[in-house]
Amino acid sequence: MAKLILVPTPIGNLKDITLRAIEALQNASFILAEDTRVIKKLLAHLGIQKKVVSYHIHNEHQQLTNMIASIQAMDNVVLVSDAGTPGISDPGYLLVREAIHSGIEVACLPGPTAMIPALVASGIPCDRFYFEGFLPHKKGRLTRLKYLAQLDCTLVLYESPHRLLKTISQLSEVLGENRNCVVVKEISKIYERYFRGTLGGLTQQIKPEVIKGEFVIVVGNDQPIFREPSETFNSSI
Repeated sequence: MAKLILVPTPIGNLKDITLRAIEALQNASFILAEDTRVIKKLLAHLGIQKKVVSYHIHNEHQQLTNMIASIQAMDNVVLVSDAGTPGISDPGYLLVREAIHSGIEVACLPGPTAMIPALVASGIPCDRFYFEGFLPHKKGRLTRLKYLAQLDCTLVLYESPHRLLKTISQLSEVLGENRNCVVVKEISKIYERYFRGTLGGLTQQIKPEVIKGEFVIVVGNDQPIFREPSETFNSSI
């Protein structure tokens, strides 16, 4: 029976890949990948040779029908993103939906994702949270910020280095400058760092020279718990 398996891949440290993920990659009929160059490096590291097919945000609509037909003709097809779990701010949802509608079995292995480690290590309540992902770049951005301001829970966002300070500043303006905030840089990589403070204070703490890589922003909805802005560095993990 045709099966589509979503396989999370390391977001930084290659040791974060699971034994089940390795087994799925080894047994795959072929692999759908966001960037074939990235997954081929991981496969080479693992000593696995497999056919890799490009599947990304720019071709997923055009290739959807062909991809479903290819999956139906095989036993096990694996979908990966460049890093983390496919479908989380990455391509995957359309293929999963169409596969289910086409009678293809779909499974997703547990594994790496940036938002959960950032949330749990933030020190901000994580019993209830809302994952926003990336805010719209322009149209609808303020509308989304106003919506987030009304939510009575912790907020988790992704952001690129180019818009990091702008986003923190806008969150401060709309949500309030005294809200707890933790900005996490490059989770599981050698330059992993945690910046802790308030929305109003973090723009002064985060210097331009450290704004490189990928970031997770965790915003609390309670009274400030960080007395002074602080920074921690977790490269030894």
